[in-house]
Parts: sequence; C-alpha cells; structure tokens
Amino acid sequence: MSCFVYVLRSADAGPIKTYVGWTNDLDKRLRTHNDGTGARSTRGRTWELVYVERYQNRGEAMSREWHLKRDKALRAQLRS
Repeated sequence: MSCFVYVLRSADAGPIKTYVGWTNDLDKRLRTHNDGTGARSTRGRTWELVYVERYQNRGEAMSREWHLKRDKALRAQLRS
C-alpha cells in the first residue's frame, strides 16, 4: 500500500501556517482537515495541499514526516 507525506498551507487570512502529516488516502485526509475533524492543530482553518511525496510503506512515510516537520527552511519556502 502506498503512503504519502504531505505539507498543507493555511489558505485563510492572517499568518500563514504549515502542517506536515502522512496518510494512505490523500484526498480523504485533506477533506478531514478542512472539515475540522483532522488533527487538533488544523481545526478552524482552510488548508491547501502544497507538497506531496509517495512512499512504499508506513515506516518510510513516518520517518520522512519526522524529518520534514523539522525542516524549517522547506516549510518557510512553502509559506511564501
């Protein structure tokens, strides 16, 4: 089963936020975030998908998610 690591950017007015996560169903996960039932830190905002990577398994995806969450340069670039 394929897994995806993704970065979301807030589409609302105000300061731009980013969120990094992983999933095996990208469309469903984005809907969940935008419906307000996703991760607690994403509630109350509208999100747009700005970056995606595909992996063969959950372990690889989770490892990459961990690294992307700490990659401040990439996240700053994606905010602009």
